[in-house]
Amino acid sequence: MNVYRMWWLHDARWYQGVASRFGYAAANAINAEALRFVAVRTGKRVAKTFGRPVAEANLTELRGLFEQCGSIMFPDELRDARTDILGEDCLELVNRQNFAVVMVRMAGSLDGYECPCNEVHAGWAEGLGVGLCENRVTSCLRHGDPACRFLMRLDRPPAADPAALSVAPGSGGD
Repeated sequence: MNVYRMWWLHDARWYQGVASRFGYAAANAINAEALRFVAVRTGKRVAKTFGRPVAEANLTELRGLFEQCGSIMFPDELRDARTDILGEDCLELVNRQNFAVVMVRMAGSLDGYECPCNEVHAGWAEGLGVGLCENRVTSCLRHGDPACRFLMRLDRPPAADPAALSVAPGSGGD
């Protein structure tokens, strides 16, 4: 955990340094670019450990893959997050605690900070080989909401989830 703390301290200091010298627009753009790069790498790493092509994953498995990406990039000790299935092609990432927002608020930079979350999620999807037709914030801790919520709609239906399929009584499946 100490390594994470020191790394995130470094992350906070470079962000503050760039923001004070070149403005928040530059700091936010560099932050989003760097996090997207790491997110793509993380998604590729998770995809390699899946055991079969991610294109064959059902929505429950995709939810698990996105959760693995989050746990790799952001230690569970510093966040309170989950991923919910909202429909046959839609996931919602819910983050009730975001240490980055806490740290930016403590540094007095919350007004200029732009969350790079959509870039992170797009990077995970790219690395996993999953296309998104929608990737948007629906609420944000930064704005005082109780949680950050991100809607990710897949650009294709996922594979069928055998656990989610139910057989109607009397249809021959009983």
